Amino acid sequence: MKSKILGAVAAIAFFVAGAAQAERLTDKPLVDAAWLADHLGDKNLVVIDIRDATKSGDPYAAGHVPGAISAQYSASGWRASINGAPGMLPPKEQIEKIIAGLGVNNESHVVVVSAGTDASEFGGATRVYWTFKVLGHDAVSVLDGGYAAWTKAGKELSREPVKLDHGDFKANFRPELRAEVQQVKDAIASDTNLVDARSVAQFIGKEKTNTVQKLGTVPTAVNVNFDKFYHADKPAFASAAEISDLVKAAKVSDENGIITFCNTGHLASIAWFGLSEVEGLKNVRLYDGSMSDWTTDPSRPVVVQ
Repeated sequence: MKSKILGAVAAIAFFVAGAAQAERLTDKPLVDAAWLADHLGDKNLVVIDIRDATKSGDPYAAGHVPGAISAQYSASGWRASINGAPGMLPPKEQIEKIIAGLGVNNESHVVVVSAGTDASEFGGATRVYWTFKVLGHDAVSVLDGGYAAWTKAGKELSREPVKLDHGDFKANFRPELRAEVQQVKDAIASDTNLVDARSVAQFIGKEKTNTVQKLGTVPTAVNVNFDKFYHADKPAFASAAEISDLVKAAKVSDENGIITFCNTGHLASIAWFGLSEVEGLKNVRLYDGSMSDWTTDPSRPVVVQ
């Protein structure tokens, strides 16, 4: 009798797992305009337009992917200031509420749409993608080239605002995708690669942003500039082969893990996405606090190249 019960439980678990997997529309981190156009209207698809308003107005109101919901990157709570460091992952309950409020369920497949105008702007999409992944939601993709690629492909536009019913999204936090101060300290003392995704001028200590307290970078870090990961002229993200060349040139290895960082975890998400999701390297973490968090404590080491 016991074996029959266990068999029935296993069969149910297999069915539930299979059903959950069936909701995931693709396992690709990047989808193109043709794929997204073909899947518009799918029951479990949620398209999130993260383009920010500008002095010229709200780009979402001017035109967006049909059915997309607006959740501006800078104004919707995707990042939070914590202990004096801006740009960090919000507390679990807070970010759960934001995501559920966009109509996202745990069965939803999310596609994130940025403007796609340049590498830094595209970083909004990679940071939101990482947010979903670190919260345990694998069914997420980024529109390659963003809205720029969508319009270049001549796809349909809508000017109708969209508001979805409140979702039931619940996070299942994955600490292995996020680095904090202790992991960075451990990396300095070990063979874990620290990848600074900022500009060369910031990496060598000639420039810094106002969110960072000291010039320079974390000891042992190597520089892989964020703008190498995106082609604004196409517009499209770098290929796996291109990223492989960047990795080889920087002598980066995932044998002992990789931590990407920048100033506030924005540009670092571009490198994280390229290394982890496109190139497929293992054990890649994002330090969302980055140099803004690292330099809040003057005792933490910073080097000028």
